[in-house]
Amino acid sequence: MASRHFYIQLLIRVLLITLTAMLLGFSVAYQWYLSLFFSLIALVAQVYSLVVFINSTNRKIAYFFDAIRNEDFTLRFPERVSIKSFKELNQSLNRVNGLIQEVHLQLQIREQYYQEILKQASIGIMTYNEKGHILFSNPTLEKLLDHSPLNHIKQLNQVDGNLYKIFESFEPFERKLFQLSNEREQTQLSIKSTPLMLDGKSLLLVVVQDIHKELDEKETESWVRLIRVLTHEIMNTITPIASISDSIIKYYRNNGKIVPLEELEESQIKNTLKGLEVIKEQGGDLMDFVQSYRSLLHVPEPNKTIVSAKELLGKIEVLMSARLHDGQTKFSVEFHPEDLALFVDEKLISQVLINLGKNALQAVSAVEKGRVIMIAGIENNGKKYIDIRDNGPGIPPEMMDEIFVPFFTTKSEGTGIGLSLSKRVMQLHGGGIQVHSVPNQETVFRLTFA
Repeated sequence: MASRHFYIQLLIRVLLITLTAMLLGFSVAYQWYLSLFFSLIALVAQVYSLVVFINSTNRKIAYFFDAIRNEDFTLRFPERVSIKSFKELNQSLNRVNGLIQEVHLQLQIREQYYQEILKQASIGIMTYNEKGHILFSNPTLEKLLDHSPLNHIKQLNQVDGNLYKIFESFEPFERKLFQLSNEREQTQLSIKSTPLMLDGKSLLLVVVQDIHKELDEKETESWVRLIRVLTHEIMNTITPIASISDSIIKYYRNNGKIVPLEELEESQIKNTLKGLEVIKEQGGDLMDFVQSYRSLLHVPEPNKTIVSAKELLGKIEVLMSARLHDGQTKFSVEFHPEDLALFVDEKLISQVLINLGKNALQAVSAVEKGRVIMIAGIENNGKKYIDIRDNGPGIPPEMMDEIFVPFFTTKSEGTGIGLSLSKRVMQLHGGGIQVHSVPNQETVFRLTFA
């Protein structure tokens, strides 16, 4: 409505200027000097009035947008004016100003709400730009680092020089573990980064969490599992020894007295020999068990060299193919790219791959069209990996937390240290081992390298 009145007034003014200019032209042509004088004055006045009319509208709109940009919502345009188009324009601007002010207040309330959540969060949160200027840090982070206020990452030098180096060279989606020590305590920090774009500027959001408590809980849980498995294995070995020993003692002692040699029967002596053989066998099993424990604790430090993934998996393929007898199970390897190289201890990693390959082949032995495949490649973040995939029955969810516990096994044979030993080898390489399993569809063990 306001724009229509504005255009009508503008059209009328332009028509009047046109008519006045025509009159001025006739006055010059016919030498109407009096008419020339008045028409010239009228033309100048009309042009000036048109300029003032347009500039007044432009100034209002310019003032309006300047006020919005400066978040000044106190600007009000008079609505009691004689010109109807100006009145409607002023009303429209005031209405828009009110709506923007309402939206701005809602955004401020929402921002305060989110900031309060971040301040109360139990994890440390920080954002900083490419120059290292910290735009936000919540109280939890300042408490974790024992430094306040935080304005620039260079201040972290005062906390710990190594911590500053981590933040200085932090890459997006990177994750670091850092042990922060002070006079009172040691804190194990997990530090993760995520890139952000704000107002066209690149920022880095860093989340810092004290995982010392979680690590303690995990460590305690691991010890409980290990002790449970050790107790189970040792009791299985010792119980028959104790039982047989008690039976043998009864052959040679009666009512607290030693039975004379001439009273012993041949069957008692034979049973004694059988019992001693069983005790010897059980003792040997216990020695093998202890030896397995020693091998787990004495994994040598990796002697790393550059190894071709193609050659490494080729050797594993030859070894695994020799175990295929039924003609239905298939074992294959892949590598992407073909010239992929790994910086590893070839002997240790081969031992891990052989162990995982054997487990996979055993898992698919009873599966129709069983298939095991080893794939070496590079993740999107640049980390190299080797996957061991099979289409066997899979791992039940309730056992996922148990499979890496030393000596835990569901097989009738074996020591149960294969997976825990593999995990230890990968830790020594600075990498890790993860497992994903969908029962009766696919099980994947992934070895990741630093």
